[in-house]
Amino acid sequence: MNNILTIFKREVRSYFTSPVAYIIIVVFLIITGWFFTSSLFLAGVVSMRGVFEIVPFIFLFYIPAISMRTFSEEKKSGTIELLLTKPISDSDIVLGKFFSTLTLAALTLAPTLIYVISLKLLGSLDIGSIISAYIGIILMSGIYISIGLFASSLTENQVVAFIVSFLIIFALFMLNKILIFIPAPLITTVEYISTDYHFSSIARGVIDTKDLVYYVSSISIMLLLTRTSLESRKW
Repeated sequence: MNNILTIFKREVRSYFTSPVAYIIIVVFLIITGWFFTSSLFLAGVVSMRGVFEIVPFIFLFYIPAISMRTFSEEKKSGTIELLLTKPISDSDIVLGKFFSTLTLAALTLAPTLIYVISLKLLGSLDIGSIISAYIGIILMSGIYISIGLFASSLTENQVVAFIVSFLIIFALFMLNKILIFIPAPLITTVEYISTDYHFSSIARGVIDTKDLVYYVSSISIMLLLTRTSLESRKW
């Protein structure tokens, strides 16, 4: 646990010692802020629906952007070899980087709570569904980040890592939108694999066991693949 915490602190510090994290967060808030104000002032709708509908689309690009450097940068600079020679297991490294990137995603979402407070002052809100939606976003972020870590562990080129993770994430996101092209016997399976299908379910205020199992198992599988990718250096 101490090793994971050490990696976690190191990664979080690295995010905020450069302007990249701040720029990405500001851009994220500008986009979500525009959808929030448009829904509130132009449509007169006291709801977070507009924000929760656009966040999954933004994260298709945002998560690959913040996760592409996790291993690629260290591979390119050679610091990964130094890190791997320390008495730290590959699992500790992967988990430390995973939780640090997930924390950055959560910190990016945190300012949007201002929208919730503003709407609460203007009218009644279904707080339960809003909390569920935030939980869904965090869980979805977890899958995307684990995919980003895996892609980053495969190459020292950050652009390649970004493209690979984006393509995988985009494919998983779009699966439940192309069901009309899927053979009938496979529709249920393809729909279950879709990340957006499970997020939409949770965003409606229903946290089902099947959704939690999907997220936890998917994250675990991708983190295991990332660890295997790092261990391949020994083969």
